[in-house]
Amino acid sequence: MIDKIRSLSKDTLIYGVNTIVGRFLNFVLVPYYTNKFLPAEYGVVALLYSYIAILNVFFSIGLESGYMRFASQKETGSDKENFSNPYLLNVINSLLLGTLIFVFADQFAYLFQIEAEYSYLVRYMAAILFFDSVVLIPFAYLRLNNRALKFSTYKIINIVLNVSLNFILISYFKMGIEAIFISNLAASAITFLMIVPLISGNWTFSFNKQLVNDLLKFSLPYIPVGIASNIIQIVDRPILKVLSDDKTVGIYQANYKLGIFMMLVVSMFEYAWRPFFLNNAKEKNAKEIFAKVLTAFVIVGSFIVLLLSVFITDIVKAELPFGFHLIGKDYWGGLDIVPIILFSYLFYGMYINFMAGIYIEKKTSYLSLIALIGAALNIAGIFLLYPVLGLQGVAVATLLSYVVMMASIYFVSNKFYPVKYEWERIFAIIGIMMVVYAGYFYSNKLFDLSWYVKIVFPLGYLLLLRVLKLFDPRTLKKLAGK
Repeated sequence: MIDKIRSLSKDTLIYGVNTIVGRFLNFVLVPYYTNKFLPAEYGVVALLYSYIAILNVFFSIGLESGYMRFASQKETGSDKENFSNPYLLNVINSLLLGTLIFVFADQFAYLFQIEAEYSYLVRYMAAILFFDSVVLIPFAYLRLNNRALKFSTYKIINIVLNVSLNFILISYFKMGIEAIFISNLAASAITFLMIVPLISGNWTFSFNKQLVNDLLKFSLPYIPVGIASNIIQIVDRPILKVLSDDKTVGIYQANYKLGIFMMLVVSMFEYAWRPFFLNNAKEKNAKEIFAKVLTAFVIVGSFIVLLLSVFITDIVKAELPFGFHLIGKDYWGGLDIVPIILFSYLFYGMYINFMAGIYIEKKTSYLSLIALIGAALNIAGIFLLYPVLGLQGVAVATLLSYVVMMASIYFVSNKFYPVKYEWERIFAIIGIMMVVYAGYFYSNKLFDLSWYVKIVFPLGYLLLLRVLKLFDPRTLKKLAGK
């Protein structure tokens, strides 16, 4: 079992290097944007990228997940049919939707809550959505076939191009927020060109009707799932625009982005986790492995949440070269939401872990209901809590929706694929982390602690876990192969 989890750890590390480097390079743009653009301008960018996230679901229509499910199990059709059939469906759908948005850009600008003067940005959106969609299945192929290094290389090239073009167009050509979309489009188009040889190498014109029917039956439920999931992650921006203005949206977006540090952990885990549980589902001790993976994730995730929550203000306010800060001073009013967002990602990571049973037993139809419940709770929570708690209320609504989704998917998954998770340890780990953070929060409020005093709290947390035998460093050594 240790060997299996070690394999997952190594894949997570490879994807993690890509994710960390990629997200870091992308995150470099956050201080850059917030030091270059006013909150209202950055708010327009935040709104449009929120809608890009929602529209991605309609472009992909769940075919990436469908491909991974059927290509991994090889139940119907040849390897090339399992690649080409979903890919062709994906390209046709993306082309139709992209053309529709491009042609009717003025009308979509109104729907996206932006001024008519920015309607030209919608055309960039349409092209970005198309190119990002038509590489999803090739990237899924690389993940499924354990070609993590190649996957990472393509991803990093994409991000380096995007970041470099942003700096060139904004700093040297003095372009405004249009540069953000031009850079993204160029990077996405070049990534597609790089991956064309992989597509041609796995292509066949053979059409398998049974495979296509099975794919659509499995994949289409992911449309409401994807919409609802993205609503939870980004609907707060459009609602904030209704309840406030572009400036508030920009401040919220910049601080929400600081959750990237925990999102990195969840993202690198997710990239490795899905192919891992699909490839190991038939192992005799698969359920025991899955339970241990969840505990390990909670230990690592809880520590990162606590560490970042304690030091996030010091990190943001530290002066960078050229007089920059991690986010511009005009955005510091939203720093209180960061610990809440970090904590939300911990529950999202647990949600991802529980998806294993849903996938293995082909019960994806339940995902729609779970995600829609989470989305409805998030939307209602924002309208109820923002007038009372401000931006913190919006973040709390996000946290509550993730907690409910995590609990819901656990009960559904456990009904069809029961796993004996180590709940006593998990509750104890999260509970201790919350108590330690509460101790830090009130101490810092009273005494304005220095950084060398703050370090006592995360270190004390690890010590408590060790003393209570909730964490054993030797386990990490085994997973690392030492």
